[in-house]
Amino acid sequence: MTGPVQTVPRTVPSTFKLSLVLALLGTFAPFSTDMYLAAFPAMAADMNTDIETVQMTLAVFFFGLALGQLLYGPLSDRLGRKIPLYGGLVIYILATALMIFVRDIGGFLTLRFMQAIGGCSGMIIGRAVVRDSYDLAGAAKVFTILMAVQSVGPVVAPVLGAYFTKVSGWGSNFVFMTALGLLSLAAVRFGLQETHPEERRVRQGLAASLASFRTVFRRPVFRWISLAGAFGGGAIFAFISGSPSLLMGKYGFDEAQYGWTFASFSIVMALASQTNYILLKHFSSLEIMRGTLAWMCAASFSVTVFCEISGLPGIGLLLFLILLSFAPFPLAIANSVAVAMQDCGRQAGSASSVLGVLQFAAAGAVSSGLSAVSETVAMPITFMIFLASGAALVCLFFGIRAAGAVSPDPERPDRDA
Repeated sequence: MTGPVQTVPRTVPSTFKLSLVLALLGTFAPFSTDMYLAAFPAMAADMNTDIETVQMTLAVFFFGLALGQLLYGPLSDRLGRKIPLYGGLVIYILATALMIFVRDIGGFLTLRFMQAIGGCSGMIIGRAVVRDSYDLAGAAKVFTILMAVQSVGPVVAPVLGAYFTKVSGWGSNFVFMTALGLLSLAAVRFGLQETHPEERRVRQGLAASLASFRTVFRRPVFRWISLAGAFGGGAIFAFISGSPSLLMGKYGFDEAQYGWTFASFSIVMALASQTNYILLKHFSSLEIMRGTLAWMCAASFSVTVFCEISGLPGIGLLLFLILLSFAPFPLAIANSVAVAMQDCGRQAGSASSVLGVLQFAAAGAVSSGLSAVSETVAMPITFMIFLASGAALVCLFFGIRAAGAVSPDPERPDRDA
């Protein structure tokens, strides 16, 4: 080794304090995408357009998130973590505040794109901050906390947004998002210290920094483990994409019943994610990933075959079987991010960006695949979970082989390389 093993810097806040700040930054995605869904009809009326056009604001937002993944990683490796984070938060706040007053769909779409560009800064830089601050076990614990928070957000946001829309109109949703941005800016200013000091920053120009994406992805451990986590995490998108059609279309759920069902699933997933604390005391992150993905693959395959042979069961049994198929997915994501980020050397920001791109790409592939198989299998949700978790297991196999070739201890590679 050419340098000492990295330890937690003295200036880094406590795990609890840091987790609170990063969890707050992680709420941008669920609140910005889910909070205003109930307001679509009111927005369409105010903007003299139709609901289908308003729905385009979601697609524009996701496009902005994907592009932003490629922006903040290199910037944070070059400038430190806090300066790009400040910039992203300011962009988010300004764009969101302006959306309160816009009544033109074209202008609104432009602002949504800018909102996404700003809001994704916390998603990207947050992962790099964790990698800067903790060893593998500590990082896995922090990512577990963040996964628990993010699993609750999609439930709280639509309910809160529906209430705001009914009481104060659709613009009140964006008043709340603006306030959330201001609160996050204050939290970063007073609760987050710089974790990427001057001596560790990348010195080359921005073009060379962008080339670091290729450098990071060429690292075998990072590539295969991050792909395994991305496919494993795609399981939740199979449920999100397919559950409205299944529960509201085939089983006749109304909006309230669907919301409570989704809330119950989110609570179970949050509880499942917390078992990572216990499991990490007895197993490595790679072992937990292997067990989790094997469970998902076997359970989803069994449910798919059962429904193909016997038809769809009663709603209670069906919900239990679906939940059984993907409930452990937060463990796969948390441990994959922790392992992958430990193998990225000094390019943690770029590595975080690549992770984000892979996760969005896997989510899109699973969602698209769900539409393709919806007419050919009785239970497309569990079938796509089976395909995604199977692909994740294949990637994990190659990742474990690569990790063993790089280091005698595959979970402690040379992070300063």
